[in-house]
Order: sequence, then C-alpha cells, then structure tokens
Amino acid sequence: MRGVVMHAPGDVRVEDRPDPRIEQPTDAIIKVSAACVCGSDLWPYRGIEKLAGATPMGHEYVGIVQEVGPEVTTIRPGQFVVGSFWASDNTCEICRAGYQSGCVHRVLMGTVGTQAQYARIPLADGTLVATSDVPPADLIPSYLAASDVLGTGWFAAVAAEAGPGKTVAVVGDGAVGLLGVLAAKQLGAERIIAMSRHEPRQELAREFGATDIVTERGDEGIARIKDLTGGLGAHSVVEAVGTQESMMQAIHSTRHGGHVGFVGVTHDVALPGLELFGALVHLHGGPAPVRRFLPDLMEMIGDRAINPGRVFDLDLPLDRAAEGYQAMDERRAVKTLLRP
Repeated sequence: MRGVVMHAPGDVRVEDRPDPRIEQPTDAIIKVSAACVCGSDLWPYRGIEKLAGATPMGHEYVGIVQEVGPEVTTIRPGQFVVGSFWASDNTCEICRAGYQSGCVHRVLMGTVGTQAQYARIPLADGTLVATSDVPPADLIPSYLAASDVLGTGWFAAVAAEAGPGKTVAVVGDGAVGLLGVLAAKQLGAERIIAMSRHEPRQELAREFGATDIVTERGDEGIARIKDLTGGLGAHSVVEAVGTQESMMQAIHSTRHGGHVGFVGVTHDVALPGLELFGALVHLHGGPAPVRRFLPDLMEMIGDRAINPGRVFDLDLPLDRAAEGYQAMDERRAVKTLLRP
C-alpha cells in the first residue's frame, strides 16, 4: 500500500509500505476513506519534535472495515467507522471515567500511521464507532474532523466549562481553535471571542459562532480581552496552540475563578510559580479523550446539525501529501484532507 513517511524535518514522502495485518485478536483493518494532516504533525516537520528515523505519519482517520480479529464483537466488515487518535479499550477504570486518552492499554495511533491506504486499528471494539450506514461523500470531511480536531476542540471547551451565560475566549485559530469556537457555541456560550490575525480564519470563526475577534496577541491580546470583559477576563478560555506565549496568554485572559481548557501540544512550556499562584484559575486539559464524545458528535454530524468539515480548506490525493504539509506549515491552509 501507499503511505506517508517523514524522513527528516521538511522531508515528507509517499512510499510503498507493507499492508497492515491482524496482529492482535482485538485488531481491525480498515480501508482509509480519508485522512489528514494535523497541526501536531508540524512539530516534527519543523524539527521541533525529533524523529527517531523514518516515521509513518497520521493519526486521524475514517474508513471501511475490511477485516477484524477473532475477539472483535461490535465492529464488522463493511461498516464505516470513525476512531480517535488514541486507541483504547473503553472498559478500564480510566476509560469509564471518560478519559480514554489515558486508557491503561492505550495505543497512540501515530505509531500506526493512518495517512495511508489501509490502517490497523488496535482495540477495535473500544476505539471505533460505526455509523448506521455508509455516509454520503459530503459528510466524510466532518466525520474525519470528529476523529481528532472536533473532539479535541470540544474537550477544550468542556474543560474550560463553556456554557450558558459564559464568555469564552479561544487562543489559537488553527483547526482545533476554530472547532473550540464551534463547541463553545453548541454548549450555549453567550459570548465567544476568537483570537486571530487571519481574515479567512476570522470568517470561519464567525461562521462557527464567534461574536468578537481579537487580532492582538501577547500582553496586548490579554489587555484587549480584559477591555471586552469589564476588566475581569473571560469565564472560560480555550488554549489550542501549545507554546509558552499562548499558555500564558490563556491564563492571564481568564478571570479569577475561571477555567482554562488546554489542548495545544505543549512544547517548552514552563508555568512561573507566582504568576500561576496569583492567577487563581482552574487548569484542565491534555490529550483529548475524543472517544468520550464521538457518539454524540457523530450523531450531530449525521443530522447535519454541525459542519466541522469546513476546517478542511485543502483537499489533496494522498500522493501529494508533501504539498499539504508545506501549505499548513506556511499557514496557507488551515487543515489538509488527504484522499488515499
């Protein structure tokens, strides 16, 4: 099969890779209908996250089940399925508490590599959620978004306790941040402030439910949020970047007693003790337990109540994956969809 392999920073190739096979009795093999490039894939692409050699890429996926292991009971060949970027058994004590990304048997799908024609899905019964029928082609992007960025944005908004009567600020205008806006809107937030300098992303943020746009960042961005909230700061803040500046911007944009939901993959972030102590905010986040939200999100997508697939603004065949990485790296694309 063909699959994406990153050999070094900036060096993305589509190569022949071995076809996946059932390795554990709980595995499934899917034919990938669509995959995509994640913002977190840019960390190794930019050389910030080190690679240990040639690495298969991808952790977001939807597809048709081709084969299942002998212990798989809830998923069958022919079904269209969505899974999350962490495979989980969905039965352990951590999973039952709603934190499948911390499952005691978890497998990071990035170690499998789903930017490919086929993929092996570990712990298939706990990881995959099937639709009732194979969906129409126009819904594929939205179901793909549910595999990571929609569920991650949703978790961030939930962790920030977005809801009725709340003002929510979103730091980051990538796919996760934009879908954090959508999530805050669906959760009933009264006011949603999107922080963005890019007009097309601002327009999409407004489409998803943003009521205000803040173009400033850093201390100026914090001051602007305070100006918009009577000097108090937002009740809820989504942090969807993962840098030192974005994390401190999120914390200092939050009012005393407020909540920060952080889901940006943190790189070289250090929280100054006295600033954190004095902020008097709640911090909750980390790798999103997408599986917790998948059934409800997939139902909303199937009912066409939400259209998270709008974050895909570049659609390429798998063999042109390198173009998709470059476009996202240069911020010419919010998110690249790849079609095997």
